[in-house]
Amino acid sequence: MIGFEYYNPAKIVFGEDSEKKLRGLLEAYEVKSLLLVYSGDFIKDLGIYQVVSDAAKALGIKFSENGEVVPNPSIDLVRKLVEQGKKDGVDFVLAVGGGSAIDTAKAVAISIPYDGDPWDFFEKGVVPEEVLPIGVIATTASSGSETSNCAILSSGEWKLGFEDDRIIPKFAIMNPKFTAGLPAYPTFVGVADVLTHLLERYFSDEKNSDTTDYLIEGAIRALLVNADKLLIDLKDVNARGEIQWLASVAHNNFLDAGRRADWGSHRIEHELSAQYNIVHGEGMAVVFSAWAKYIAEKKPWRAALLASRVFGVDSYNYSEKERAYKFAYELKSFFGRIGLKTTLTELGIGKEDFDVMADRATRNGPVGHYYPLDKEEFKAVLELAV
Repeated sequence: MIGFEYYNPAKIVFGEDSEKKLRGLLEAYEVKSLLLVYSGDFIKDLGIYQVVSDAAKALGIKFSENGEVVPNPSIDLVRKLVEQGKKDGVDFVLAVGGGSAIDTAKAVAISIPYDGDPWDFFEKGVVPEEVLPIGVIATTASSGSETSNCAILSSGEWKLGFEDDRIIPKFAIMNPKFTAGLPAYPTFVGVADVLTHLLERYFSDEKNSDTTDYLIEGAIRALLVNADKLLIDLKDVNARGEIQWLASVAHNNFLDAGRRADWGSHRIEHELSAQYNIVHGEGMAVVFSAWAKYIAEKKPWRAALLASRVFGVDSYNYSEKERAYKFAYELKSFFGRIGLKTTLTELGIGKEDFDVMADRATRNGPVGHYYPLDKEEFKAVLELAV
């Protein structure tokens, strides 16, 4: 078990009617000018917009808004919001929605106090001198960005991340009922996102981190159980609550304790979604299905362990490599069962851009830590995904 530091100051307000505590949360931060960031009128249908508006009015907060966030959020919208925020003297950014709205809000929060271009933080690694406080009302169970220290944005050609503990939201309001109206596809895309966050952390070279191993395995089992419940009843609020909490658990860095996660599969998917604007969760279903098969041949021990502990594959009857291939099969089968595509062909993506994406991703060296992928290995995983 390697040494680690864990820090996450996000206040979680979970459960039915948790949004009603927004006023007190804003009052605690003495907010004077609030920017609300979201993606469409659904927040009005859920009653969230009225809650925010009422809280702002009661506290005398200047209130501005933008509902133009889209999946794979763009730096162009951030630039627009930063200009608006500076003009309005914004001192607090509130995101309502999922990862795209939250990551947009995070980028705005580091950029309003900054005189340069917001993309500097993502492309050049500029460290912000000041960060505005961020709050979240989560309406999906997917990215876990509501309690994470990272944000992912796209410039069109590039999809890059920024990490800083100061962009961890001050609070995250999670009412599972807000997710209950989601159709099957966005629901299960979210499940895939949560699962692959757990898997990225599980695939570590650290052999002596039993506590974190068992925590991740338990989280995966809980996710699979509750995903199956949603296949039976999509409006099962208890199952949705479990998955919403798992989304945060999977990506609040607690499960990084004592180990170094892989993240190679995410680097591959980021190239795909930058190149083709595919939905991240479904992209991860495609990539991880292929990566699991690749890793079964190259470095099978972690996949074999997971196959035995989570999927019940008997180590007496199967070799390590056979168990690793069983894991790859079970994973791909699960993604198919919840209605997601699992190949690039199904997504309408061919091989013509493999070199371009591999060059971009590996420009600074191999990607991933459990099994680092150089350019040719990066392409080999994509080949398995066809």
